[in-house]
Amino acid sequence: MSDKLPQQTPDEGQMPLVAHLTELRSRLLRIVLIWLVIFLGLFYFANDLYTFISEPLRAYLPEGASMIATDVASPFLTPFKLALICALFLAMPFILHQFWGFIAPGLYKHEKRIALPLLASSIILFYSGMAFAYFVVFPLVFGFFTSVAPEGVTVMTDISAYLDFVMTLFLAFGLSFEIPVATVLLVLAGAVDVAKLKQIRGYVIVGCFVISMLLTPPDVISQTLLAVPMWLLYEVGILFAGVLKPVKREGADEGQAQDDNPSA
Repeated sequence: MSDKLPQQTPDEGQMPLVAHLTELRSRLLRIVLIWLVIFLGLFYFANDLYTFISEPLRAYLPEGASMIATDVASPFLTPFKLALICALFLAMPFILHQFWGFIAPGLYKHEKRIALPLLASSIILFYSGMAFAYFVVFPLVFGFFTSVAPEGVTVMTDISAYLDFVMTLFLAFGLSFEIPVATVLLVLAGAVDVAKLKQIRGYVIVGCFVISMLLTPPDVISQTLLAVPMWLLYEVGILFAGVLKPVKREGADEGQAQDDNPSA
């Protein structure tokens, strides 16, 4: 019996791991390359990008006031940093596609059918969160901040501090809009069921307000504008999880049937 077993050399045993690492390196290099290509295309318009990003604040600045640069290199480094971050955001679909291409061969067919819509949804939801922050949250927040400035104080925000502030909000809203995807994945993975998610709804609402308090500026407007969508998206996640769970179960049963009957 032992003579019939195939002989495996150490090199052959290491080949699958080496192949996976080689593919991972190749995909990471593609990600860096596309990121740099998009950045080079955006860098020429870096100042225009900053003008667009700063419009929600500049619209509420008092007459005669303007944004300022307190560091010597800020007029160059701040638009440079913005172009680099925007390039990363724009490259996100390609980045996720590369990671998908790396893990997809290890998934079952029914898992792929569910994963692809979740991947597309995560991209759309992330961009939707950023758009919501720019078009809804920023005007309300900056209008509030500029209106409560003490008498005799002229609002003149540093361009670097403003960029850090808005990027924090972009990231906070972009990630918070991923709640439906996270909820669905938890249910499909078996970590929690839909009934339990409904049961802890009250704790989740409180948690949304706590998280929004930590991620947003210390004002009620921005905290509420983040907490309420987080709760609503949680409800959307529960809804879709209840729909997709039977689909996953059916696919798993089909895969089990094929394993039990290899000739099928």
